Amino acid sequence: MAQILRTHGISRATYLKWRAKYAGTTVAGLKRTNELEAENARLKRLYADLALENAAIKDVLSREL
Repeated sequence: MAQILRTHGISRATYLKWRAKYAGTTVAGLKRTNELEAENARLKRLYADLALENAAIKDVLSREL
């Protein structure tokens, strides 16, 4: 195991963390997790864009009054 980790440049701590996180997970479960993480990232970007737009609108409206 140590040779494989060394070959791929993965530390033992990282391996143990991954093993604890993904142990018993099926391929379908990993695909679903990846899809959900991608969707979450997309929604976070969308929220950030909308929050900036909202702040800009509030700034413009406060100047007009």
